[in-house]
Amino acid sequence: MSTTSSPVPEPEGAPADTGAPGARLIHGESTTDIPVHRLFRDVAEPLSPPVAPTVVGRRLGTGEQPCVRPPARRVPAPDPELVERPARALPGSVGVLAGLGGLGGCGAVSWWAGALSPSAMRVLDLPVSAGTGVGPAQLAAYVGAGALTMLGFSGLMRGRTGYAWVLRVFGRYRGTARRTGLMWVNPLVVRHRVDVRLRHWRSEPIPTVDANGVALRVVVLVTWRVKDTARAVLGIDDHQTYLRECVESALARVVPQVPADASATKDVVSLRNVEAIGDALTRLVAADAEPAGLEVFAAQPTRIEYAPEVAERLQRRRIAALDAEHRDTVLSTVVDSVEDTVTRLTVRGLVELDDYERKALVKDLTVAFYTGRTADGG
Repeated sequence: MSTTSSPVPEPEGAPADTGAPGARLIHGESTTDIPVHRLFRDVAEPLSPPVAPTVVGRRLGTGEQPCVRPPARRVPAPDPELVERPARALPGSVGVLAGLGGLGGCGAVSWWAGALSPSAMRVLDLPVSAGTGVGPAQLAAYVGAGALTMLGFSGLMRGRTGYAWVLRVFGRYRGTARRTGLMWVNPLVVRHRVDVRLRHWRSEPIPTVDANGVALRVVVLVTWRVKDTARAVLGIDDHQTYLRECVESALARVVPQVPADASATKDVVSLRNVEAIGDALTRLVAADAEPAGLEVFAAQPTRIEYAPEVAERLQRRRIAALDAEHRDTVLSTVVDSVEDTVTRLTVRGLVELDDYERKALVKDLTVAFYTGRTADGG
Protein backbone atom coordinates (compact mmCIF):
# COMPACT_ATOMS: atom_id res chain seq x y z
CA MET A 1 0.00 0.00 0.00
CA SER A 2 1.27 3.48 -0.87
CA THR A 3 0.36 6.61 1.03
CA THR A 4 0.07 10.09 -0.40
CA SER A 5 0.00 12.75 2.29
CA SER A 6 -0.57 16.47 2.29
CA PRO A 7 0.57 18.33 5.40
CA VAL A 8 -2.37 20.01 7.09
CA PRO A 9 -1.86 22.02 10.25
CA GLU A 10 -3.41 20.35 13.21
CA PRO A 11 -6.29 22.37 14.59
CA GLU A 12 -6.26 23.50 18.11
CA GLY A 13 -7.84 21.17 20.50
CA ALA A 14 -7.23 18.07 18.39
CA PRO A 15 -6.60 14.92 20.34
CA ALA A 16 -3.00 13.84 20.63
CA ASP A 17 -1.62 10.70 19.02
CA THR A 18 -2.41 7.78 21.25
CA GLY A 19 -0.51 5.19 19.19
CA ALA A 20 -3.63 3.00 18.93
CA PRO A 21 -3.74 0.69 15.91
CA GLY A 22 -5.76 2.05 13.03
CA ALA A 23 -5.44 5.64 14.25
CA ARG A 24 -4.96 8.20 11.53
CA LEU A 25 -1.48 9.70 11.85
CA ILE A 26 -1.86 12.44 9.26
CA HIS A 27 -5.06 14.31 8.74
CA GLY A 28 -6.30 14.69 5.17
CA GLU A 29 -4.34 11.62 3.92
CA SER A 30 -5.59 9.63 0.89
CA THR A 31 -4.61 6.02 0.08
CA THR A 32 -4.69 3.96 -3.10
CA ASP A 33 -4.52 0.16 -3.24
CA ILE A 34 -1.80 -1.33 -5.42
CA PRO A 35 -1.90 -5.04 -6.41
CA VAL A 36 1.59 -5.78 -5.15
CA HIS A 37 1.15 -9.51 -5.53
CA ARG A 38 0.62 -8.95 -9.27
CA LEU A 39 3.23 -6.34 -10.03
CA PHE A 40 6.20 -7.85 -8.22
CA ARG A 41 5.62 -11.55 -8.72
CA ASP A 42 8.69 -13.33 -10.03
CA VAL A 43 7.11 -16.64 -11.00
CA ALA A 44 3.91 -16.59 -13.03
CA GLU A 45 1.02 -18.67 -11.81
CA PRO A 46 0.21 -21.70 -13.97
CA LEU A 47 -2.58 -20.99 -16.41
CA SER A 48 -5.66 -23.16 -16.14
CA PRO A 49 -8.17 -23.64 -18.94
CA PRO A 50 -9.74 -21.67 -20.40
CA VAL A 51 -6.58 -19.68 -21.14
CA ALA A 52 -7.22 -15.94 -21.40
CA PRO A 53 -4.92 -12.93 -21.45
CA THR A 54 -4.03 -11.79 -17.95
CA VAL A 55 -4.16 -8.03 -17.35
CA VAL A 56 -1.85 -6.89 -14.58
CA GLY A 57 -3.12 -3.90 -12.58
CA ARG A 58 -1.45 -0.51 -12.89
CA ARG A 59 -0.55 2.00 -10.21
CA LEU A 60 -2.90 4.93 -10.22
CA GLY A 61 -1.41 8.33 -10.91
CA THR A 62 1.89 6.98 -12.32
CA GLY A 63 0.91 6.72 -15.98
CA GLU A 64 1.83 3.02 -15.99
CA GLN A 65 -0.07 1.04 -18.62
CA PRO A 66 -1.58 -2.39 -17.94
CA CYS A 67 0.65 -5.32 -18.90
CA VAL A 68 -1.11 -7.96 -21.00
CA ARG A 69 0.40 -11.42 -20.91
CA PRO A 70 -0.26 -13.44 -24.06
CA PRO A 71 -1.84 -16.84 -23.41
CA ALA A 72 0.52 -19.78 -23.44
CA ARG A 73 0.35 -21.98 -26.52
CA ARG A 74 -1.32 -25.24 -25.61
CA VAL A 75 -0.71 -28.55 -27.36
CA PRO A 76 -3.67 -30.94 -27.10
CA ALA A 77 -2.87 -34.12 -25.22
CA PRO A 78 -3.57 -37.33 -27.17
CA ASP A 79 -6.31 -39.68 -26.08
CA PRO A 80 -4.69 -42.36 -23.86
CA GLU A 81 -6.85 -45.01 -25.51
CA LEU A 82 -5.59 -44.05 -28.97
CA VAL A 83 -2.04 -45.30 -28.59
CA GLU A 84 -0.77 -47.73 -31.19
CA ARG A 85 -0.42 -51.28 -29.97
CA PRO A 86 0.03 -54.55 -31.89
CA ALA A 87 -3.12 -56.34 -32.91
CA ARG A 88 -3.77 -60.02 -32.40
CA ALA A 89 -3.32 -61.79 -35.73
CA LEU A 90 -2.80 -65.46 -36.57
CA PRO A 91 -0.90 -66.87 -39.54
CA GLY A 92 -2.94 -67.02 -42.70
CA SER A 93 -2.60 -70.80 -42.86
CA VAL A 94 -5.02 -71.05 -39.93
CA GLY A 95 -7.76 -69.29 -41.88
CA VAL A 96 -7.06 -71.28 -45.04
CA LEU A 97 -7.25 -74.57 -43.18
CA ALA A 98 -10.45 -73.52 -41.44
CA GLY A 99 -12.05 -72.52 -44.75
CA LEU A 100 -11.01 -75.72 -46.46
CA GLY A 101 -12.26 -77.72 -43.49
CA GLY A 102 -15.63 -75.95 -43.75
CA LEU A 103 -15.84 -76.76 -47.47
CA GLY A 104 -14.94 -80.37 -46.77
CA GLY A 105 -17.61 -80.47 -44.08
CA CYS A 106 -20.21 -79.19 -46.53
CA GLY A 107 -19.24 -81.90 -48.99
CA ALA A 108 -19.43 -84.57 -46.30
CA VAL A 109 -22.87 -83.40 -45.21
CA SER A 110 -24.03 -83.45 -48.85
CA TRP A 111 -22.82 -87.07 -49.19
CA TRP A 112 -24.49 -87.90 -45.90
CA ALA A 113 -27.79 -86.46 -47.11
CA GLY A 114 -27.45 -88.19 -50.47
CA ALA A 115 -27.44 -84.87 -52.34
CA LEU A 116 -24.41 -85.75 -54.52
CA SER A 117 -25.05 -86.94 -58.05
CA PRO A 118 -23.84 -90.41 -59.10
CA SER A 119 -21.33 -88.91 -61.54
CA ALA A 120 -19.80 -86.78 -58.77
CA MET A 121 -19.59 -89.78 -56.49
CA ARG A 122 -17.82 -91.79 -59.22
CA VAL A 123 -15.33 -88.96 -59.81
CA LEU A 124 -14.65 -88.62 -56.07
CA ASP A 125 -14.63 -92.43 -55.68
CA LEU A 126 -17.14 -92.32 -52.83
CA PRO A 127 -19.31 -95.21 -51.70
CA VAL A 128 -23.03 -95.03 -52.23
CA SER A 129 -24.72 -93.09 -49.43
CA ALA A 130 -27.79 -94.43 -47.66
CA GLY A 131 -29.05 -90.94 -46.83
CA THR A 132 -32.74 -90.27 -47.20
CA GLY A 133 -32.58 -86.50 -47.67
CA VAL A 134 -31.87 -83.25 -45.87
CA GLY A 135 -33.20 -83.35 -42.33
CA PRO A 136 -32.68 -81.24 -39.20
CA ALA A 137 -29.36 -82.92 -38.47
CA GLN A 138 -28.09 -82.27 -41.98
CA LEU A 139 -29.26 -78.64 -41.81
CA ALA A 140 -27.42 -78.08 -38.53
CA ALA A 141 -24.29 -79.64 -40.03
CA TYR A 142 -24.61 -77.43 -43.10
CA VAL A 143 -24.87 -74.32 -40.93
CA GLY A 144 -21.82 -75.27 -38.89
CA ALA A 145 -19.68 -76.11 -41.91
CA GLY A 146 -20.78 -72.93 -43.72
CA ALA A 147 -20.01 -70.77 -40.70
CA LEU A 148 -16.57 -72.35 -40.42
CA THR A 149 -15.95 -71.64 -44.11
CA MET A 150 -16.99 -68.01 -43.80
CA LEU A 151 -14.95 -67.46 -40.65
CA GLY A 152 -11.90 -69.01 -42.22
CA PHE A 153 -11.92 -67.14 -45.53
CA SER A 154 -13.43 -63.79 -44.47
CA GLY A 155 -10.78 -63.29 -41.79
CA LEU A 156 -7.89 -63.48 -44.25
CA MET A 157 -6.03 -60.33 -45.19
CA ARG A 158 -2.70 -59.54 -46.80
CA GLY A 159 -0.08 -57.33 -45.19
CA ARG A 160 2.38 -55.41 -47.37
CA THR A 161 5.68 -53.78 -46.59
CA GLY A 162 5.15 -50.08 -45.90
CA TYR A 163 1.49 -50.48 -44.98
CA ALA A 164 -0.39 -51.25 -41.79
CA TRP A 165 -3.93 -52.24 -40.85
CA VAL A 166 -5.82 -50.41 -38.09
CA LEU A 167 -8.47 -52.72 -36.61
CA ARG A 168 -11.69 -51.78 -34.83
CA VAL A 169 -14.43 -53.91 -33.31
CA PHE A 170 -17.79 -52.22 -32.70
CA GLY A 171 -16.13 -48.80 -32.83
CA ARG A 172 -13.35 -49.64 -30.36
CA TYR A 173 -9.69 -49.66 -31.33
CA ARG A 174 -8.27 -53.18 -31.14
CA GLY A 175 -4.73 -52.72 -32.43
CA THR A 176 -2.56 -52.25 -35.51
CA ALA A 177 -1.26 -55.09 -37.65
CA ARG A 178 2.11 -54.26 -39.22
CA ARG A 179 2.89 -57.84 -40.26
CA THR A 180 3.52 -58.75 -43.87
CA GLY A 181 2.14 -61.68 -45.79
CA LEU A 182 -1.11 -63.56 -45.33
CA MET A 183 -2.66 -63.41 -41.86
CA TRP A 184 -5.99 -64.09 -40.19
CA VAL A 185 -7.88 -61.75 -37.87
CA ASN A 186 -11.33 -61.65 -36.37
CA PRO A 187 -13.81 -61.38 -39.29
CA LEU A 188 -15.92 -58.88 -37.32
CA VAL A 189 -13.22 -56.21 -37.23
CA VAL A 190 -13.36 -53.07 -39.40
CA ARG A 191 -10.03 -52.59 -41.19
CA HIS A 192 -8.38 -49.32 -42.19
CA ARG A 193 -5.34 -49.45 -44.42
CA VAL A 194 -2.62 -46.88 -43.62
CA ASP A 195 0.49 -45.95 -45.58
CA VAL A 196 3.39 -45.79 -43.08
CA ARG A 197 6.16 -45.22 -45.62
CA LEU A 198 8.39 -42.15 -45.69
CA ARG A 199 6.57 -39.68 -47.90
CA HIS A 200 7.04 -36.28 -49.52
CA TRP A 201 4.29 -33.71 -49.89
CA ARG A 202 4.71 -30.59 -52.00
CA SER A 203 2.21 -27.87 -51.20
CA GLU A 204 0.47 -25.57 -53.61
CA PRO A 205 1.59 -21.90 -53.58
CA ILE A 206 0.39 -20.69 -50.18
CA PRO A 207 -0.38 -16.95 -49.94
CA THR A 208 1.29 -15.06 -47.10
CA VAL A 209 3.02 -11.74 -46.38
CA ASP A 210 6.48 -10.80 -45.15
CA ALA A 211 7.42 -8.41 -42.33
CA ASN A 212 6.89 -5.41 -44.63
CA GLY A 213 3.42 -6.51 -45.70
CA VAL A 214 4.48 -7.60 -49.19
CA ALA A 215 2.26 -10.36 -50.59
CA LEU A 216 4.15 -13.60 -51.28
CA ARG A 217 3.51 -17.13 -52.52
CA VAL A 218 5.47 -19.93 -50.80
CA VAL A 219 5.78 -23.59 -51.83
CA VAL A 220 6.84 -25.97 -49.04
CA LEU A 221 8.20 -29.51 -49.37
CA VAL A 222 7.43 -31.66 -46.31
CA THR A 223 9.09 -34.97 -45.50
CA TRP A 224 6.89 -36.98 -43.14
CA ARG A 225 5.42 -40.35 -42.24
CA VAL A 226 2.70 -41.82 -40.05
CA LYS A 227 4.25 -42.76 -36.71
CA ASP A 228 1.18 -43.64 -34.60
CA THR A 229 -1.47 -45.21 -36.82
CA ALA A 230 -4.17 -45.15 -34.13
CA ARG A 231 -4.01 -41.37 -33.68
CA ALA A 232 -3.54 -40.69 -37.40
CA VAL A 233 -6.61 -42.70 -38.44
CA LEU A 234 -8.98 -42.54 -35.47
CA GLY A 235 -7.82 -39.37 -33.69
CA ILE A 236 -8.52 -36.95 -36.57
CA ASP A 237 -10.71 -36.87 -39.64
CA ASP A 238 -7.99 -36.79 -42.31
CA HIS A 239 -4.31 -36.69 -41.36
CA GLN A 240 -3.18 -35.41 -44.78
CA THR A 241 -5.55 -32.44 -44.58
CA TYR A 242 -4.40 -31.85 -41.01
CA LEU A 243 -0.77 -31.78 -42.18
CA ARG A 244 -1.57 -29.19 -44.84
CA GLU A 245 -3.26 -26.99 -42.27
CA CYS A 246 -0.25 -27.33 -39.95
CA VAL A 247 2.03 -26.13 -42.75
CA GLU A 248 -0.22 -23.14 -43.47
CA SER A 249 -0.33 -22.27 -39.77
CA ALA A 250 3.47 -22.47 -39.46
CA LEU A 251 3.95 -20.24 -42.50
CA ALA A 252 1.55 -17.70 -41.02
CA ARG A 253 3.68 -17.59 -37.86
CA VAL A 254 7.17 -17.57 -39.42
CA VAL A 255 7.09 -15.61 -42.69
CA PRO A 256 5.43 -12.40 -41.36
CA GLN A 257 8.30 -12.03 -38.86
CA VAL A 258 11.08 -11.64 -41.46
CA PRO A 259 11.41 -9.43 -44.56
CA ALA A 260 11.54 -10.91 -48.03
CA ASP A 261 14.85 -9.25 -48.86
CA ALA A 262 17.30 -7.77 -46.36
CA SER A 263 20.52 -8.03 -48.37
CA ALA A 264 21.55 -4.49 -47.42
CA THR A 265 21.61 -5.41 -43.74
CA LYS A 266 23.71 -8.46 -43.01
CA ASP A 267 22.55 -8.86 -39.41
CA VAL A 268 18.85 -9.20 -40.35
CA VAL A 269 17.53 -12.65 -41.25
CA SER A 270 15.49 -12.61 -44.44
CA LEU A 271 13.58 -15.17 -46.46
CA ARG A 272 16.74 -15.71 -48.50
CA ASN A 273 18.14 -17.59 -45.50
CA VAL A 274 16.36 -20.79 -46.48
CA GLU A 275 18.05 -22.93 -43.83
CA ALA A 276 16.93 -20.76 -40.92
CA ILE A 277 13.39 -20.47 -42.27
CA GLY A 278 13.27 -24.22 -42.91
CA ASP A 279 14.43 -25.04 -39.38
CA ALA A 280 11.77 -22.78 -37.87
CA LEU A 281 9.06 -24.29 -40.08
CA THR A 282 10.19 -27.83 -39.25
CA ARG A 283 10.00 -27.22 -35.51
CA LEU A 284 6.54 -25.68 -35.67
CA VAL A 285 5.05 -28.25 -38.06
CA ALA A 286 6.55 -31.17 -36.11
CA ALA A 287 5.15 -29.84 -32.82
CA ASP A 288 1.68 -29.33 -34.33
CA ALA A 289 1.59 -32.69 -36.12
CA GLU A 290 2.85 -34.81 -33.21
CA PRO A 291 -0.54 -35.04 -31.40
CA ALA A 292 -2.01 -36.48 -34.62
CA GLY A 293 0.54 -39.30 -34.77
CA LEU A 294 2.57 -37.76 -37.62
CA GLU A 295 6.36 -37.50 -37.62
CA VAL A 296 7.74 -34.57 -39.62
CA PHE A 297 11.42 -34.70 -40.56
CA ALA A 298 11.73 -31.55 -42.66
CA ALA A 299 9.59 -28.70 -43.94
CA GLN A 300 11.65 -26.68 -46.41
CA PRO A 301 10.42 -23.81 -48.62
CA THR A 302 11.32 -24.72 -52.22
CA ARG A 303 10.01 -21.59 -53.92
CA ILE A 304 9.33 -18.11 -52.55
CA GLU A 305 7.96 -15.64 -55.05
CA TYR A 306 6.00 -12.43 -55.06
CA ALA A 307 2.28 -12.47 -55.63
CA PRO A 308 1.31 -11.83 -59.30
CA GLU A 309 0.14 -8.27 -58.68
CA VAL A 310 3.30 -7.44 -56.70
CA ALA A 311 5.55 -9.13 -59.26
CA GLU A 312 3.94 -7.12 -62.08
CA ARG A 313 4.45 -3.86 -60.20
CA LEU A 314 8.08 -4.71 -59.41
CA GLN A 315 8.66 -5.67 -63.04
CA ARG A 316 7.40 -2.30 -64.25
CA ARG A 317 9.56 -0.53 -61.68
CA ARG A 318 12.62 -2.55 -62.72
CA ILE A 319 12.05 -1.81 -66.41
CA ALA A 320 11.65 1.90 -65.65
CA ALA A 321 14.88 1.89 -63.64
CA LEU A 322 16.77 0.13 -66.44
CA ASP A 323 15.38 2.56 -69.02
CA ALA A 324 16.39 5.54 -66.88
CA GLU A 325 19.86 4.11 -66.41
CA HIS A 326 20.20 3.52 -70.15
CA ARG A 327 19.08 7.07 -70.95
CA ASP A 328 21.55 8.49 -68.44
CA THR A 329 24.36 6.45 -69.98
CA VAL A 330 23.49 7.56 -73.50
CA LEU A 331 23.23 11.20 -72.45
CA SER A 332 26.61 11.07 -70.69
CA THR A 333 28.20 9.59 -73.79
CA VAL A 334 26.63 12.23 -76.05
CA VAL A 335 27.79 15.08 -73.79
CA ASP A 336 31.34 13.70 -73.74
CA SER A 337 31.33 13.41 -77.54
CA VAL A 338 30.03 16.96 -78.01
CA GLU A 339 32.59 18.32 -75.56
CA ASP A 340 35.42 16.50 -77.29
CA THR A 341 34.27 17.70 -80.73
CA VAL A 342 33.93 21.36 -79.72
CA THR A 343 37.27 21.27 -77.90
CA ARG A 344 39.09 19.88 -80.93
CA LEU A 345 37.56 22.44 -83.27
CA THR A 346 38.51 25.37 -81.09
CA VAL A 347 41.95 24.12 -80.04
CA ARG A 348 43.05 23.43 -83.58
CA GLY A 349 41.82 26.84 -84.69
CA LEU A 350 39.47 25.49 -87.31
CA VAL A 351 36.68 27.81 -86.18
CA GLU A 352 36.40 30.85 -84.02
CA LEU A 353 33.18 30.86 -82.03
CA ASP A 354 31.62 33.39 -79.75
CA ASP A 355 29.26 32.40 -76.98
CA TYR A 356 26.16 32.45 -79.13
CA GLU A 357 27.74 30.36 -81.90
CA ARG A 358 29.22 27.93 -79.35
CA LYS A 359 25.80 27.35 -77.79
CA ALA A 360 24.21 26.81 -81.19
CA LEU A 361 26.95 24.35 -82.21
CA VAL A 362 26.65 22.43 -78.94
CA LYS A 363 22.89 22.22 -79.38
CA ASP A 364 23.11 20.98 -82.97
CA LEU A 365 25.81 18.39 -82.15
CA THR A 366 23.88 17.13 -79.14
CA VAL A 367 20.72 16.61 -81.17
CA ALA A 368 22.66 14.89 -83.96
CA PHE A 369 24.62 12.56 -81.72
CA TYR A 370 21.63 11.69 -79.53
CA THR A 371 19.40 11.01 -82.55
CA GLY A 372 22.07 8.84 -84.12
CA ARG A 373 22.59 6.74 -81.01
CA THR A 374 18.86 6.34 -80.53
CA ALA A 375 18.41 5.20 -84.10
CA ASP A 376 21.24 2.67 -83.75
CA GLY A 377 19.73 1.29 -80.53
CA GLY A 378 22.78 2.22 -78.46
